[in-house]
Formats: sequence, C-alpha cells, structure tokens
Amino acid sequence: MNGNQVIQKKTNIRYFILAMLFIVTTFNYVDRATLSIAAPIMSKDLGFNAVTMGMAFSAFGWAYTALQIPGGWVLDKYGARVVYGSGLFLWSLFTALQGTIGFFAGSAFAMLFGLRFLMGIAEAPAFPANARITAMWFPTHERGFASAIFNSAQYFALAVFTPLMAWTLHAFGWHYIFYWTGAAGIIISVFWFKVIRDPKNHSGVNQAEMDYIEAGGGLASLGDKKTPIKWNYVRALIQNRQMIGIYLGQFCLNTITWFFLTWFPTYLVQAKGMSMLKVGLVASIPAIAGFAGGVLGGYWSDWLLRRGKSLTVARKTPIIIGLVFSSSIILANYVDSTVLVVVVMSLAFFSKGIGALGWCVVGDTSPKEMVGVSGGIFNMVGNLASIVTPLVIGYILDVTKSFNGALIFVGIMGLLGAMSYLFIVGDIHRMELKTEKD
Repeated sequence: MNGNQVIQKKTNIRYFILAMLFIVTTFNYVDRATLSIAAPIMSKDLGFNAVTMGMAFSAFGWAYTALQIPGGWVLDKYGARVVYGSGLFLWSLFTALQGTIGFFAGSAFAMLFGLRFLMGIAEAPAFPANARITAMWFPTHERGFASAIFNSAQYFALAVFTPLMAWTLHAFGWHYIFYWTGAAGIIISVFWFKVIRDPKNHSGVNQAEMDYIEAGGGLASLGDKKTPIKWNYVRALIQNRQMIGIYLGQFCLNTITWFFLTWFPTYLVQAKGMSMLKVGLVASIPAIAGFAGGVLGGYWSDWLLRRGKSLTVARKTPIIIGLVFSSSIILANYVDSTVLVVVVMSLAFFSKGIGALGWCVVGDTSPKEMVGVSGGIFNMVGNLASIVTPLVIGYILDVTKSFNGALIFVGIMGLLGAMSYLFIVGDIHRMELKTEKD
C-alpha cells in the first residue's frame, strides 16, 4: 500500500439518525395514547358513553388513514426532514390543545373529534418518513434491526409514559396529560430541524460510511430530492400481489396495536376492576414485553440474513411466528387473576413485537422511485385498523357489555395476518417499476 494512502474509518452517523427516529416515534405514540389514559375519567366528566368514546378514539384514524398516500407523495416531493419535522410540531400542538376541552362553550365531543382528526393529518407522513430515512441510511443487512428500533418505540412509549401519564391524571387531572406531552413534542421538533439531514448533505458523514451504506443496498444516493408522482406507478403498487399481502398483514397487526392504544386501559378498569394508578403500572408491563419482542424480531431477522438465509425466510419467519402467537390474547378471557392477565397480555404483545417487521419489509420491497408513496399505501391500509378497531370494540361492548368478544376479534386478526404473509406475499424482493412513458 502506498505510504500516502490512508484507509478512512467510516463514521456511524446513521446510528444517531436512528436514535432521533426512536425519540420522535416515541412521542408519536405517546401523543396517540394520551386519550386512552385520560378516557376512563374524561368520559365521565364529559358524559361520553362507550360508542361515543369509540368514535372519539377513531377520529385520529380517519384522517391518518385518508392522508397516507398524499402524505407519502408530499414526503417524496419535499423530503423527510421538512415534512416530518413540521408534522411533529403540528401534532404536538394539537395534542396540547386537547387539554382545553371542556373549558369553552360548545360541543366537547366535536372539539375532541376535531383535534384528534387534525392530529391524524399531521402524523400521516411519520412512518413513511421512518421507512424512507432508514432505507437511505442503512444497508439491507442492518435494516431489520434499524426498523425494529424505531418501530419498538411504540412499546417504549407505552412502557415508560403510561405510568407517568396515569400519575399525572391522578395528581393533576386529565387536562395536564395533553399539556405536558404536547409541549415536549414541540421542543423536540425544534431539535429535529437542527440535526436531521439526508446522508449526502450531513456534515458528519464521510465517504467511507456512504460507500458502506450503498454497497449494502442502502439508498444513500436517493437523498431528499423531489420525485414526481406517476399514477401508473401507484396503480402498479396496489395491484402487486406481494404488496397486497404485506398491506393486509399490516392491517391485522395494527388491530392488536390499536386495542392496546385505545381500549386496553378501559379494559383493565372495567373488566378487571383496577384503579387508574394500578392500570398505569400494569399496562406498562405488556408494553415492555412488546419492546423486547420488537428488538428481538429485528435482530433475529438480520441474524438469519447473516447466516445465509434468503431475504424471504429472514423476514417472514419472525413475522409469521409473531402473528400466530399474538392470538394468545384470547386466553385472557379464561383467566381471572391480575398476574395471569398480565402474563397473557405480555405474551401477546411480545409476539406482536416480534412480528412487527412490516416497515422493514416495505423498505426491502418498495420501488426506489416511490418509497414514500409505497410506505403511505402500506400505512393507509394498515391504519384502517385505527378506525375499525375502536369502533368494532365499542360496538361489541355496547351490545354485549363484555370484553370477551373484543379479545376474540383481536386474536383472530393476528391469525389472519400470519395467513396473509404465508399464502399471499410470496418471495420478498424489491419491486421494479416499468420505465416506459405514461
């Protein structure tokens, strides 16, 4: 080797970017979960019944789901830094404003529904942005772990902040849950704009790290460039069998997620007779299990890749096994003790965490020209569950006065998700778009 040549040691800025995604995604889910913690007391104060509360829970989902494809398009057009950062500021502001409900004349339900709806609009690009950023910053053999880390933030959010929000509810009242979480998100949004860049424009990234990312299949050269939308590309995405199976699987997985994000605290209060302080502690335990499962699922998938397994085997094995075992939530109908309820819910959430590799699969399969839009379609279909789940469970409760049917519904969706990956998805590979003129 020439004495003047120096082997450049690669930087690892991608892990700092991943840490930021984890923090922002944590508050993304904290803000979603605020209403579920406030609901048992808030519904009494405002006179909401189970059906009305189910409608309020679903308000976020209507906007969030409807805006996924437009959000993905905006993301591909203007880049993750601007779109994600702006969304973080706005959804945090709308969260804080929910603390003012009941202080002004007018319909409390209309104001709550409206603010949750606006939250859904602001959060719409968040997870497509996560997928786009990890596809840019991480090679394929690290993407399972990276996706698992930002996706596991949802469990971390519930594990850490559920007890804190329950204590806030007990000590100060439900209004302050919204004030404090909203204010924290606004502060984080300022920091986001200061530190987030794409790989080619980040001053801390050297050429060795860029080469490492690109040699491993990362899309570092994609950058935050503007990409024009082509409707024939969108049509190709929604007609592709592999993508259809992935989308359906995410809908089933998210049914489990939205049970925990909406009705789970109420389930513990009404079906198991727990106080809100106890709920704050108990509800955090399945979330901790989900966090562990999420990290393990990503590590397991990447480990299988390093052992020479195909991308199909490495991604589908944890997903299918996780979704099958998440159906164990049904067993909670047959146990009475608090300990056994926690064990069953923890197993279900741990398994759901293992199977939550959908965003990684989207990064592996989306056409490079349409990562944001593809992620938007994926998240739109998946988050139809944010509308369906609270409404269906609210209806079941209103009719049966019991959570038994609700848990059966959630468990069956886990099994259906496993079937989608097993029989519809097929081999996992990056989809190629035709390049001829429209």
